[in-house]
Parts: sequence; structure tokens; C-alpha cells
Amino acid sequence: MKMLQRSWTPLMAAAFAVVTALAAQSARAEELAKDLFGAKKLPAVAAPQSFGFYSKGCFAGGVAIPMDGPHWEVMRPSRNRRWGHPVMIGLIEKLSRDAAADGWPGLLVGDISQPRGGPMLTGHASHQIGLDADIWLTPMPDNRLSTNQREKMSATLLVDEKTHLVKEALWKPQHALLLKRAASYPEVERILVNPGIKKKLCDTVKGDRAWLRKIRPFWGHDYHFHIRIGCQPGSPDCKRQEATVRGDGCDQSLAWWFTDEPWRPAKNPDKPKARELMTMASLPRECRAVLDAPAPSSAEAATYHGDGRSIAAAAAEPAVAAAPEPAITSGAGALPASASAFAATPEIGIPLPRPRPGN
Repeated sequence: MKMLQRSWTPLMAAAFAVVTALAAQSARAEELAKDLFGAKKLPAVAAPQSFGFYSKGCFAGGVAIPMDGPHWEVMRPSRNRRWGHPVMIGLIEKLSRDAAADGWPGLLVGDISQPRGGPMLTGHASHQIGLDADIWLTPMPDNRLSTNQREKMSATLLVDEKTHLVKEALWKPQHALLLKRAASYPEVERILVNPGIKKKLCDTVKGDRAWLRKIRPFWGHDYHFHIRIGCQPGSPDCKRQEATVRGDGCDQSLAWWFTDEPWRPAKNPDKPKARELMTMASLPRECRAVLDAPAPSSAEAATYHGDGRSIAAAAAEPAVAAAPEPAITSGAGALPASASAFAATPEIGIPLPRPRPGN
């Protein structure tokens, strides 16, 4: 009996270890992804790569935009959302230089992404794969803002909440020039603005209007605009969005925003937002490896300084292996095509929030 007991002990120990590991993995899969990704202070050391869709994914090899630059300042630094794919960060810096040449005083940079992306603790449904960025429509002040000012300074709301039209006293031609410059870059696929801002552009832009196709109306976005770039080379598991519709968008699809329907309260205002439900099991499987990947020695070690390379971008292969996933089909989003800034959105298996009044 003792011999039998001794012979089975290693097997039992191995089996116990396997069961324990599976139990831990199962428990982790049920943890909210926003809590796990929100706890990461530094990026994943890897070649730059985005996984999943803009509202359901993560990214590796992220870099941070410096807190200050010649023509920009980062706002709300305590959120630690100044991270993105190197192409996104490089584009923001380029926009800051080009906009300054156009006469814009400088960019106030809002949220980009968390260090490793993923769902955020608060706020955005998107911004998860390092390819989204918010830029305030308030110009950078002449004096450098203190940390306290960056945390507490209010942005300027350019749209009247009752009429949904631009406040004429606050709108400047430089706003249109800034948006046109942002839309001019081929990497930029769309720019989200308040419907009132879209209407103002439709009513006033003369000459070349082709760039207006990228300017998409959506709820909110009355104090900032949202830049979205496309999936980048080296990210085969990044899920692309569909192209914007033809034309300048100054048609019935815009007129819809100035009816009562878009501003009626949401039917289910208490419905949990997607980030409140998303677990690790909801995200692409590569996001587990992104979460577990080593971090750089410091934020400064992964800060972008113009060369477009993360600290591990020289690696021959991405540190996170790209595993095959089932194909994602396209389908109509929850909103009518005329209203959805992301129409049509790939089906991603979880409900997307509808940022309507009352939600």
C-alpha cells in the first residue's frame, strides 16, 4: 500500500497543479478586463501591434507622447492615457507642427489609450487598440499649464445644448483649418465631431470639400474631436472598420441630427455599458499575452521622441504571437446608417453603448 501511495503521489501532485492552474485561468477569465488593463501603468514590451477592434481589443509595443512639446500639452495626466501605437503618436506630433504653421496656437491632447489599451475604467467604449485620440478644440494657452491646471481646467463647449448649433461667438476659422489639416493625413480614416460642428463646416467650407467625408457627426464631441486611424502594417489581427460613405456628408444623413429623434432619452438608460461587462474571455486571446508581457523600466524609456519606434520595436518577431481567430463579419450597427459614426460596425459579440441623452 505504501509503495502504491508513493508511486501515485507525483501523479497526484501534477494533477493538482494542473487543476489549480486551470482554476486560476478560469477565475482570471471572469475578471473584468477594465480592471486588469486599467491597473497597468506601462506598456507591453513588443513590436507595435493592435489586436481586435477599436472597441474590443488591446495593443502591444505602445509608446507615450511626451507631456509637453513645442506645440502641445497633455491634459488630464493622472488618467495615464497618453499611450498609443507609434504611428498614432507620431501623427499627433505632426498635426501639432502642421497646425501651428496654419496658425493654431497648439494642441491640448486628451485621451489616447491606456498603456496596453483594453477597455477603460471610465469613459470611452473605443480607444482600446492605440489608434484613437482626442484633441481638445480649445487652443493651447500662451503659458504652460501646471499639473493642477491640466487636471482641472475646463474645456470650451462650442455647441449649444438646446439648438445643437455652434456658438457663433466661439467658433473661429482656425477651428475649420485644424480639422481640415487632421483630415488631410491618409492614415486618418475618420474624425468624430458634434453634429453642430459638422453642420457649421457644411455651411461654410468653400472650394475643396472632399475632406468633409472624413468628418463624422456623433453625440458628444462638443469640446474635442476624435481622430481615428486605420489598422497599421504588422497588425494582421487588427479588425478594420468599414469605409465612410461617399460624398461630403452634408445631406439627409446630417439633417437627421437636427430632428427630435437623436435627442430622445435612451430606451434603457440603466443598461450596463460594454466595458462594465467585458471580461478577458471577451477580448481577443492575444490580449492575455499582452497583459502578461514584461514592461519597460520606466515611462520615459517608452516615450516617443520622433523615431516612431517603441523600445522593443527592433525585435525580429512580435513578442505576442498572433493566433488565428474566427473571421468577423460585418453587419449593421445598433444605429441607423445615417446616424452611426462607425456604420457598419463589425459584430463583436457584446452590446455597444449608445451614448444618447440620458445614458
